[in-house]
Amino acid sequence: MKKTLLFATDLTTEEIIISESQKGSNKVNFIERIHRNENELLFDAVVTLTRITNSPNIDIAIFKAMDKVCQMIYDKQIENK
Repeated sequence: MKKTLLFATDLTTEEIIISESQKGSNKVNFIERIHRNENELLFDAVVTLTRITNSPNIDIAIFKAMDKVCQMIYDKQIENK
């Protein structure tokens, strides 16, 4: 089964929380936390993604595009480790 990356922000610690879940599953597996200073671009992208989800008039196409941006930035982060 394909796994989906999930992104969240912890504004108190200024960290991004990355998790994964198999498509169709309710189980979420923690991957890592990344501090804002480690990848400012990813932090800002995840904050934007969160704002999109909090919008009363959420546009699913925009959400999916921003989620894809977050995934691309995170993939680059992994590549550069």
